[in-house]
Amino acid sequence: MHAKVASLPVSTPADGHDYHAIPGDRYYRVVLLVALGVALLASWRFALFHGVIHMALGYRWATAVVQPALLWAAMGMLMLLLRTLLWYRYRTPAPADPVHAPSLTVVIPAYNEGAMVARSIDSVASARYPQDRLQIIVVDDGSQDDTWLHIERAAQRHPGLVTTLRFDQNRGKRAALEAGFRLARGEILVTIDSDSVIEPGTLLAMAGPFRDPRVGAVAGKVSVYNRAQGLIPRMLKVRYALSFDFLRAVQSTYGTVYCCPGALAAYRAAVVHDVLPAWTAQHFLGRKCTYGEDRAMTNAILEQGYDCVYQRAAVVHTLVPTRYKQLCKMFLRWDRSYVREEFRFLRRVVWRRPWPARLVALLDTAVSNLRYPIGWAVLVLLAVLLPGHPDLLLRFSAAILLMSALNMLYYLRGERSWDFVYGIGYAYFSAFALFWIFPYALLTARVQGWLTR
Repeated sequence: MHAKVASLPVSTPADGHDYHAIPGDRYYRVVLLVALGVALLASWRFALFHGVIHMALGYRWATAVVQPALLWAAMGMLMLLLRTLLWYRYRTPAPADPVHAPSLTVVIPAYNEGAMVARSIDSVASARYPQDRLQIIVVDDGSQDDTWLHIERAAQRHPGLVTTLRFDQNRGKRAALEAGFRLARGEILVTIDSDSVIEPGTLLAMAGPFRDPRVGAVAGKVSVYNRAQGLIPRMLKVRYALSFDFLRAVQSTYGTVYCCPGALAAYRAAVVHDVLPAWTAQHFLGRKCTYGEDRAMTNAILEQGYDCVYQRAAVVHTLVPTRYKQLCKMFLRWDRSYVREEFRFLRRVVWRRPWPARLVALLDTAVSNLRYPIGWAVLVLLAVLLPGHPDLLLRFSAAILLMSALNMLYYLRGERSWDFVYGIGYAYFSAFALFWIFPYALLTARVQGWLTR
């Protein structure tokens, strides 16, 4: 029997304490709400958009672009306000008590990872978790480099704790995880990418939310391991803070985190074994699914009626791309998975959520997905108008600056550093260098592969 899901649950620590409280947070909330109002006022008062609208209406066909864009912008600001209020409502769940912590299995799939996989294993083995209730399973998915050598050496450093498995050929990350899940003995299953390391308290933090029988999966907080290795990792550090922390904290308040990331996710083992056959055999457009296993598992657990929540106190540091080509491969893999699982979410998952969560999720999904067709239409409109009105490029750039600066206020609440300037840079980088990723992913959604090396 599946757990009954309450409407809009809030993750509250057992002792009432917020384990990620921010000093001066009350005043910061006032500043953020004022900034939301100022952003709206500035958009119109300083004619960032008025001039564009006036010019566009000189073309009869452009009305079909302008009117939907204005409606979408209004919906977006409403959604941003709602997200802000839910973000305030999020509370970090308390970690598990070491004395009563459940048995836990960590599964680490690896493919051509080299020495980094050993760091991942060592970080798990040295975590503050009772070792008599901890199992580590490392699966080498047919690596062609020295990954297996590093796995063996790490296993020798932690005898009795690490179980190893080696495929004779590459089968894909999903097959590697499946093999680990079937060998697992723990009540809780945790997945960690082989290019990632966890903080010492992460495993106890991940186990904490499972005190609630409604919880089927937990998403951890993902940060950047190689931040100092260039401009792209610095920008991604800020981007991750917003997408992996802000958005998941919002989604957690209504028990519907859309994707528990493969870099750090935890699942109730009994639920995983219920959905494992269908998850393993999943097909899309006639091809067996290999990538996107994290959101596929999250969707499967939500479909069973369980909550998926976010644990801010559980932190993993993961390697991110340092070059443009690597970055594009990563985003292509993510977006192809997004296309497949978004259809499934809208068709089979969201309608099974309690009605308040369903309403918020539908609004969130509508605003998020409409940005693609509306964004492309606006870019076409801009290209048509630009030769006669070169000032539009300045207006467009100013609008990006305004909205990215507003987003940085969310980042600065938790990360008080000058790195926020890289977040503003990422907004321009995304608009001008990554705009093609989603259309291409949509057209090539059937393509499979790790797309990481």
